[in-house]
Order: sequence, then C-alpha cells, then structure tokens
Amino acid sequence: MAITADHIRDKLTKELAAVHVDVEDTSPNRCAASYKVLVVSSQFEGKSLLQRHRLVNTCLAEELKEIHAFEQKTLTPEQWEKQKAQ
Repeated sequence: MAITADHIRDKLTKELAAVHVDVEDTSPNRCAASYKVLVVSSQFEGKSLLQRHRLVNTCLAEELKEIHAFEQKTLTPEQWEKQKAQ
C-alpha cells in the first residue's frame, strides 16, 4: 500500500473525528518515508500527551509499519484556538 499525506489526513480525520489535520511529508525526496502531523480532536480532551500519541499510533498502526520517521503534535480544539491566537 502506498502511503500518502492525503491517506494519513483522511484516516486521522475519520477515525479520530479530527477538526483539523496537517500532514507534511518530510522525506528528503518526498518518498513517503517520513511525516510530520498536527491533529486537533476533541477526543484528546482530558488525555495526557502519551495517551494522545497512542490514539494516533493505534489509528495509523498499519501505516507506521511502512513509515521510518513520524512526528506528531496533538491538540484539543481549545488548545488549537489558543495557539492560532498567538
């Protein structure tokens, strides 16, 4: 399966009910080996950073088998609004 930024974005949006998802292919030649994501979801409310990352990792378990580097930032909608205002 070819992993694309769009595939990751769609899956995170659907499975985590994310209100905002940014996905960037950070591989040197955009070869889909390294990604950086920002996920904003109300499912992160009341969860620790580790619990949030586990939700994302579980959602993308199959894709992470093919990805060599994966950086994630997880925010609640309230945190996202505060960050945008800065």
